[in-house]
Amino acid sequence: MKLFRHLPLCISFLIGSSLVLGGITLTRQSIAADIQQIQASQIVALANQEEPELLKTLEELVAIESGSTDLEGLAKIQAAIGKKLDQLGIPYEVVQGSGNTKTGAMILVKIKGNGTAKIAMIAHMDTVYQKGDSKKQPFKVLDGKAYGLGIQDDRAGIAVILHTLKIIKAAGINSFGELTILINGDEEIGSPGSKEAIMALGEANDLVISCETSGTKVDYVRLATSSIARADLTVRGKAAHSGANPDFGRNALYEMAHQVLQTRDLSNIAPGVKFNWTLAQAGTVRNMIPPEAKATADIRANKMSDFDLVEQKLRERIQNHLIPDTTVTVDFVRARPPLVPTDKSLAVAKMAQSIAKEIQWPLDILETPTGGGTDAAYAQQRSRGAVIESFGLQGFGGHTDNAEYILISSIKPRLFITSMLIDQYSKQFVPERR
Repeated sequence: MKLFRHLPLCISFLIGSSLVLGGITLTRQSIAADIQQIQASQIVALANQEEPELLKTLEELVAIESGSTDLEGLAKIQAAIGKKLDQLGIPYEVVQGSGNTKTGAMILVKIKGNGTAKIAMIAHMDTVYQKGDSKKQPFKVLDGKAYGLGIQDDRAGIAVILHTLKIIKAAGINSFGELTILINGDEEIGSPGSKEAIMALGEANDLVISCETSGTKVDYVRLATSSIARADLTVRGKAAHSGANPDFGRNALYEMAHQVLQTRDLSNIAPGVKFNWTLAQAGTVRNMIPPEAKATADIRANKMSDFDLVEQKLRERIQNHLIPDTTVTVDFVRARPPLVPTDKSLAVAKMAQSIAKEIQWPLDILETPTGGGTDAAYAQQRSRGAVIESFGLQGFGGHTDNAEYILISSIKPRLFITSMLIDQYSKQFVPERR
């Protein structure tokens, strides 16, 4: 690197915006580039050093079961994350969610820097799994992959945040004005207790980096996610003895099955719509014709307005009954909004892309949703800045019970890109007049 060359003459003076060292003239731009190169080399070394440590963190986190409604498990993982922050000497708060929701508390970190840019990073500590499910897929490393329930969604995001903080501290990066970390415990159920805090976070910060997963075929920065809704179907029939007089009853289970089957093609109603029945319940005992049945559909769309068409068609379809004298109702709930691309978000994504090029790491930018939802969308609701997604690790198999993994090869690049992005964004940030 140029700044480490042997210089035979030690006479130096400034001429305008140049530094003259003997017979060698270096512009401020070239000095800045050399300093950035030195820092990049330091971050590369630190990222290399952190890879095995991050894997240990993943193993610890995967061992803790913390479903969205498992308050005991969520408390355990909060304690584990808190212990990691204590080891880094970083203070944190445990913050309760808003409203009357019985959800796990959030972990909140605020670190002051010497700059003006306000940056936030978000991840979640809850999973879709139930107690005992971790036995189906304990942590293991095999063929360049680390497996475990919840490892991709979103243990990896938590680990990236923790080890990015460690790198930033070791490298002495303090170019930001304030760096905020928020890790919530109810993302998988729509963030009912944390979405208000996440929206406030988006409003207060210039950049929000969400640490959900990236893909395995190609690494990317995501700028768009789907909106989410649900449909709660209720069928009421009539109870009867299933052996003595079944014809006296009106089988709500049969009617529910009919409704599920006749609406299963609603995914084809508009581009990006994904309509899937995912929950069902009927009956209370074996020898009774079930008088009531319920089913729930998970619905995704590129735009919130697409739900209007889905709801219209669903309500039309349920008028067609299989079992006479049954009633069918549906409650259609619009939930998580979409994350949409903006000019500011695209500019930050391109900055991340250029940082990735420094280590010859391909990094795409996704501007079209693919079915997943994200808390980043809540952050964008009141944001005037940039919101970007997929700064967790490359992975696959989220919400499966035996195939969830992350690519180990993505650890070092992600730590490098994230650490450098925080620093470079902060150094280039110019506050807007409001």
